[in-house]
Amino acid sequence: MSIDASFEKVITVARNAFNSGKTRPLSFRLAQLRKFVKMMEESRTEIQHAINLDLRKHKLEVTLYEIEGIIHEAKVFIDNLKSYASPDVLPFNLLAALDKGMIEKVPFGVVLILGAWNYPFLLSLQPMIGALAAGNSVVLKPSEVAPHTAQLMAEMITKYLDPECYHVIQANPEETQHLLKYKFDYIFYTGSSNVGKLVMQAASQHLCPVTLELGGKSPAYIDDNSDYEIACKRVLWGRYANAGQTCIAPDYLLCSKKVETEFVKCAQTIVKEWYEGDAQKSQSFTRIISERHCLRLKNLLDTTRGKIVLGGRVDVQDLFVEPTIVVDVALDDPLMMEEIFGPILPIVSVNSIHEAIDIVNSRPRPLALYSFAKNSKVNNDFKDKTISGGVCIGDTMWHCVWNGLPFGGVGNSGMGRYQGKSSFDTFSHHRSVLDRSMSPLSEKLGEARYPPYNDTKINMFTFIIRHFLKFDVTAGPIFTHILAFLIGAGIIALIAWA
Repeated sequence: MSIDASFEKVITVARNAFNSGKTRPLSFRLAQLRKFVKMMEESRTEIQHAINLDLRKHKLEVTLYEIEGIIHEAKVFIDNLKSYASPDVLPFNLLAALDKGMIEKVPFGVVLILGAWNYPFLLSLQPMIGALAAGNSVVLKPSEVAPHTAQLMAEMITKYLDPECYHVIQANPEETQHLLKYKFDYIFYTGSSNVGKLVMQAASQHLCPVTLELGGKSPAYIDDNSDYEIACKRVLWGRYANAGQTCIAPDYLLCSKKVETEFVKCAQTIVKEWYEGDAQKSQSFTRIISERHCLRLKNLLDTTRGKIVLGGRVDVQDLFVEPTIVVDVALDDPLMMEEIFGPILPIVSVNSIHEAIDIVNSRPRPLALYSFAKNSKVNNDFKDKTISGGVCIGDTMWHCVWNGLPFGGVGNSGMGRYQGKSSFDTFSHHRSVLDRSMSPLSEKLGEARYPPYNDTKINMFTFIIRHFLKFDVTAGPIFTHILAFLIGAGIIALIAWA
């Protein structure tokens, strides 16, 4: 079977399953979510092994950032799905006194999720949970760059979830371009900005809505008035976790020369302690995903005009790049021209918070922004005078752990958001519904809209719109609702008999 015929078969099965109404009942969605939890819990060892084969990632990182994160997300939906899916009933409307208005949350249809390799399970299955919970059929395409995890995902989903509604396609970049030619009802992509543009362009051919979770150069600022040791630990953790292959990792540091001196001194001690003197021999330090990415990082270090003050070693055969800090980095240095996506931290010297803000605002909008200062005004200035996908004050990456905070970018760092209820809203069409009464009284009250028109009707409608439609009577004692209804009915009656 050709690749196109294979794609067409999968999409047709998924669409037929959706059109049959199979994915719509909450009972079905809850059953699938419970199977999702079971799948992750029973496959724990296999997941750790597959990710270790692809990234040599320690099982602690796999457990915390991938397995438990996905289980938690699924359980949040199990506990809250009924409330997420309930219609939003609108306030009483004087122009529709006998009617009922609501906003329904309905699924889009067949959703395509294009996963990423750096957190291969989390960035594929977490959005899938939201799409499933919203009542969609799902076609998941994991990253081919992490082949062991992609294969395992395909086996797990086929074994545990409904085979008509949820599918995994394994495809290389060229094959993925073919896949994007098919009509989907929603596309969710995590990856680079360049590929994100191609996904959006392909989606536009079908007027298909998209969520793009991209990346960028997320800045961290450390003020002169800060706890240098705590700030250093938290910046380095964000930069070196997963060997820096994290879209929200602090990509460069803005600080004064005074802070830089203290930061480097502290970093030399911390890195030695964390990785027991040699990160290459440490089981706690992840490898770069591929030779191509390793060579890209080596080239950045070879061409930088800055000074390497920590690390700098690269072993391409071992896919190893040492935790590295580079100082005296200019804004036009190769390290500042692209997202690094590796364990290299450039430091750009600034003389004030205002200079740091100007640098951030002169560049594409980042996915995350980090500020470390004891003075809340400094932190608020850095936050309020810049625009970013998310903000974390006093730490790095930790905002993604907080249940209820949506995750997403802005501008070059992406569009749309997900996690928790935000995922449900992203994968749901919010449909406006008006249930209009067809009683004789309702018709009589609405007759004023029909021709012939006159000045009396104009004046009465203008009066209602200006003085009554602004009131929200959804709260308060029952007599408020009754009074509002009687006033509205009386005014509309006057219009009807005018």
